[in-house]
Amino acid sequence: MSGPNDTAVVLGVLDETGHDESRVALTPDIVTRLSKQGITCMLESGAGIPSRFQDDDYRQAGARITDRATILDKASVLEFVDRPDPELISQIKPGTWVIGMLGSFTDQKYLAELDKAGLVGIAMERLPRQLSSAQSMDEMTSQNSVMGYKAALVAADAYGSFFPMMTTAAGTIRPAKVLVLGAGIAGLQAIGTAKRLGAVVTAYDVRPASKQEVESLGAEFLDLGLDFSKGQGEGGYARQLTEEEQARQQEAVDTKAAGFDVIITTAKVPGGKPPRLLTAKGVANLHAGAVVVDCAASDLGGNVEGSQVGTHTTDGGVIMIGAPYLASGVATTASNLLARNVADVLVHFVRNGSLSMDPDDEIDQALVVAAAPRSGSAAGADGAGSDTAETPTAAEAKGQDA
Repeated sequence: MSGPNDTAVVLGVLDETGHDESRVALTPDIVTRLSKQGITCMLESGAGIPSRFQDDDYRQAGARITDRATILDKASVLEFVDRPDPELISQIKPGTWVIGMLGSFTDQKYLAELDKAGLVGIAMERLPRQLSSAQSMDEMTSQNSVMGYKAALVAADAYGSFFPMMTTAAGTIRPAKVLVLGAGIAGLQAIGTAKRLGAVVTAYDVRPASKQEVESLGAEFLDLGLDFSKGQGEGGYARQLTEEEQARQQEAVDTKAAGFDVIITTAKVPGGKPPRLLTAKGVANLHAGAVVVDCAASDLGGNVEGSQVGTHTTDGGVIMIGAPYLASGVATTASNLLARNVADVLVHFVRNGSLSMDPDDEIDQALVVAAAPRSGSAAGADGAGSDTAETPTAAEAKGQDA
């Protein structure tokens, strides 16, 4: 097996697993693939075990299993499921590349820490997903798809009856009525999974184009009885609703929610405050035993007013599940997908056997958010690492929606 100093690019992956995280940023199959391209892979011992990948699986694929200190000393690039915390940043040697979901849209202080530490920051959340060449790098799409699938299973498990209609000797059990709010990647996967489980599924999204997507999966699009089509914005995008229209829309959603047994919300904004899709009034309208799964719950709030990470039951008997880590609950598949996404980003930046940036490349321009000075590189040519990164607009947030 090749040693860690035999190639110009040495990839290191640390153990990020814990109470809420079971995924790993590198799988044995990807080790084999990267090794064929001259990239040496190092993995912290035990990092893949929660995802059902043993250390021996990685060794057989050609990776070196070692300790954290050795990886931090030898690696030229580190890949993360999430991002290194400030304490870890202080331990990473200057010049190292860091690839992960860095929260670059909203956390300028964090980007400044990467710059101060002399690191090159590659933010997966900034991937220009409209480019065909970037599709295999799209971590948000792959992980949000897993999240939507798991959200439907979590809801079915918490619900006190069947999802499908069942006829028994004691009578017929009606199917569960499921409402999915947010018809992005995760929402569409939740719709499809709930449908396959036999539920009667309805969905809603503010984007006009989502109606056709929802109906193509056999679900019904929620009719709010409102018409905001006049004055549609340029290019087919929805225009910004007025405050009065937003209030009417929210009131309609809260009122309609009362007719459902399960509500799944999926609109996440990486590093940002999630949009409010269901208010406390809407939750209060639900019957006792109804289940709400909020995929966007976090310290910044969630899609549902009053939701929090974890499970609790309201005074009205509604089961509230704040579940931002659902992709981790399908760790093997989620890791396989994630590892492919991150590896393809890494390979994109390997040019002539070493890591480098091209200021004229559209993907480079988008992903590089912190750029340490490097001899012979184009680091900083596009202003990466400056404090000019913008918070996503509402339209962009919808595009990033789970």
